[in-house]
Amino acid sequence: MSENRPAIPPLFLERMSRLLGTEFDAFAAALEESPVSGLRVNTLKLSADEFAGIAPFVLGETIPWCKSAFRLPPSEISAGQHPFHRAGLYYLQDPSAMSPAELLSPQPGEMVLDLSAAPGGKTTHLAALMQGRGLLVANEIKDKRVGHLAQNAERWGAGNVVVTNETPERLADLLGPIFDRVLVDAPCSGEGMFRKDMGARADWSPEMVAGCAVRQTNILRVAARLVKPGGFLLYSTCTFAPEEDEGAVQSVLNHFPDFQVVPLPMLDGFAKGQPAWLEQLTGQKTDPGLAGAARLFPHRLSGEGHFACLLQRAAGSNSAREQVNPAFGRGKLSRKQEQPDLHFWWEFVAATLNIDLTEDRLKVAGERLYFVPDTLADFSRLRVVHSGVWLGTFKKGRFEPAHPLALFLKRGQAKNTFDLSVGSAELAAYLRGEPLESEGQPGWVVVTVDGWPLGWGKRVQGQVKNHYPRGWM
Repeated sequence: MSENRPAIPPLFLERMSRLLGTEFDAFAAALEESPVSGLRVNTLKLSADEFAGIAPFVLGETIPWCKSAFRLPPSEISAGQHPFHRAGLYYLQDPSAMSPAELLSPQPGEMVLDLSAAPGGKTTHLAALMQGRGLLVANEIKDKRVGHLAQNAERWGAGNVVVTNETPERLADLLGPIFDRVLVDAPCSGEGMFRKDMGARADWSPEMVAGCAVRQTNILRVAARLVKPGGFLLYSTCTFAPEEDEGAVQSVLNHFPDFQVVPLPMLDGFAKGQPAWLEQLTGQKTDPGLAGAARLFPHRLSGEGHFACLLQRAAGSNSAREQVNPAFGRGKLSRKQEQPDLHFWWEFVAATLNIDLTEDRLKVAGERLYFVPDTLADFSRLRVVHSGVWLGTFKKGRFEPAHPLALFLKRGQAKNTFDLSVGSAELAAYLRGEPLESEGQPGWVVVTVDGWPLGWGKRVQGQVKNHYPRGWM
C-alpha cells in the first residue's frame, strides 16, 4: 500500500465484521478494489441510445437502476474534459449515487426540493426525470459550493431549476410544507467512499460518526417540515453506519408520527435496511419498517456504498397544513416591477433562434432577462443564486445573449450556427477564448460542437469574436 494511501480504519473494519458476518470478507476485499465510475446522459437533450451512437469513448453496460446511464471503464477517466461534457450532454457520477433520484421518482410538473444539492449530480438527475417541467429548488448552504452547483445546473440546460443559498431552517420557516418530494443527501462520515476518497479514510473516527448522526438528524427533522401532506421524503447517505442511516430516520419517525417508511424495490444488487444493526449497536427500539430502506454495498454491485430510505407524509396531515406560509404556494412568480419593453429580446429571437418562450415566464431583474419556472410564488426573501435560465442582458439599443441560453438550446433551435468538430484546432482555440476566422452573415451565432450548442460568438467582418465565458474555460 502506498505511503500516501491511508489504511482503512481498523475500528471501522471491526464494526463491519460484527455486522456483516459471513459477508465481511467479500466486503473488505471490495474496499481494496478500484472505484467505479459512471456516465449519466442528459435526457433533456438526447436519449441514452442516441448518446451511445455518438459516444467518443467506450461505454460499459447500462446501470440497472438508471437506464439513462452507463458504467465507464477505467480507461475513460478523461471523459470530464471532452467538449460533449462542456455542452452538457452528460454528467459523470458514481453509479450508486444515481439511485436516490431514481428512487424518489419525481414527476413532471411537481414541486421538488434538493435540500443539500452541491455539486449538482442529483439536481441534474432530478431535472432530467422531471423533463424540465414543474419546479426544482436546489439548495446549498455553503457559499463556496453554491457557485459550482449553479454552473452545473446551467450546463444541464433545465429551465425549471432555482438555486438557493439558504439554511434548511430558513427554507422551512419561509416556505413550510409545500413540496411534493424532498431529497436529503446528507453530509456524512463517507464510509461508502473509502476506496475513492482517501480523505474520508484519514478523517474517520467513531466520534465523527456520532457527530454526523446528530447533524443528519437535525437536517432531516427540518426537511420533514417542507414535505406537503401526501408528499415524499428521500433520505440518502454514502455511509454504512447505522447511527447515520436507520438511526436518523428513526428519529424522524419518533418526532413526526404522520410519516411512515415506504418500502423501496430491491433492485439488482440492493440489500434491505438493517434496523437490527441499529438495535445491536445502540440498544434503541426501532421501527421494523426500516427494513424497507435500501443499502448498496460494493461487494454486491458495481458502485460505491450508499443508503436510501423513502418516507411518505400522511395525506390528511393537519399539522402539515397548519405550517404552510400563506405568502407562498402554487402560481406565477411575483412580478412587482413593471415589465420593460421586450422588443429587443423578440428582435433577437426572430434573427437568431427557432424557439418560442411564453412571455409570462419571462422576468427582468435589473438589466437581465430570465426564463423562469412558474409554479412558485415570491422568492424575494430568499437568497437566490440562479433562477431558471439566464437568457441575456439588455444593453443600450440591443440584447446580448448569455452563455446559459446557448446551453438551454437543443439541436436545430439556432438559426445561425458555427459548427466545430471534436478534435479540431478551431474548437481548441474557441475553448481557450480566442477569436476565429469565419466568413458569413454578421451577427450572433451559436458555436456548436458536432452540432451540439456550446456557446456564443459574434461574427464581425469575417471573424467570430469569442464570447465563451472565462469561468468555464
